[in-house]
Amino acid sequence: MHPIQVLAVTGGKGGVGKTSISVNLSLAMAQAGKRVVLMDADLGLANVDILMGVKADKTIAEVMAGVCDLRDVMIETQGIKIIPASSGVQTLVNMGANQHAGIIHAFSELSDELDVLVIDTAAGISDSVVSFVRAAQEVLVVVCDEPSSMTDAYALVKLLNRDCQLRDFRILANMTRSPQEGRNLFNRFAAVTSKFLDVNLRYAGDIPFDETVRKAVQRQKPVLLSYPGGRAADGYRRLASEVLGWPVRTEATGQLEFFVERLVQGMA
Repeated sequence: MHPIQVLAVTGGKGGVGKTSISVNLSLAMAQAGKRVVLMDADLGLANVDILMGVKADKTIAEVMAGVCDLRDVMIETQGIKIIPASSGVQTLVNMGANQHAGIIHAFSELSDELDVLVIDTAAGISDSVVSFVRAAQEVLVVVCDEPSSMTDAYALVKLLNRDCQLRDFRILANMTRSPQEGRNLFNRFAAVTSKFLDVNLRYAGDIPFDETVRKAVQRQKPVLLSYPGGRAADGYRRLASEVLGWPVRTEATGQLEFFVERLVQGMA
């Protein structure tokens, strides 16, 4: 059984660039030869398909309704597979723990078809965000240089640490003016966090500010594809290389996890 890397991209507040990071990181890892599935886990306000310029005929709402399975809703585009969410479906926003568990378990059927699962979480610290983040192996917390980003990211890390006993977090600085700004941002965040929480933070690097990102969003084409020579595209390739160098866990933790059946079988 080959190990599968599961990465949740989160950040507390909206507007820090989570979805753009999820999409472009997924593409960069696919360009590096990995089989990547990107799940839009913003169950009420889907936008991965919009950023990719594709139309979803079926979404995770149909999977939850028992109409089809995950393979039926996957969209293959630009070398990755997308599992789209629904927009404006209130029942998905208000899903309970059992329904979240159902989605997480459903991924087991895909285990032989991918190397990396990237989960683009919703903004905020809802039950949905917590469920998907705690089921991932790696948590990538996106921060940018504004007070609300830092305070919301801290609130998210505190909640996940206190309620889910998560200790390990990777921190990514987005929209930086220089590599040093990204490192300074991480140091500030780590200083506050280590004062009050027992967590292990690791710096995952930075994505430089680049005007081409906004242009790419307007064109509904990821910046890695529309402006591959830009600073942001270079940053995503660096990030992909960093992520693919992280060790992939092969043991179950006892929590509800993506592909946990494989992990349990591997221990047997």
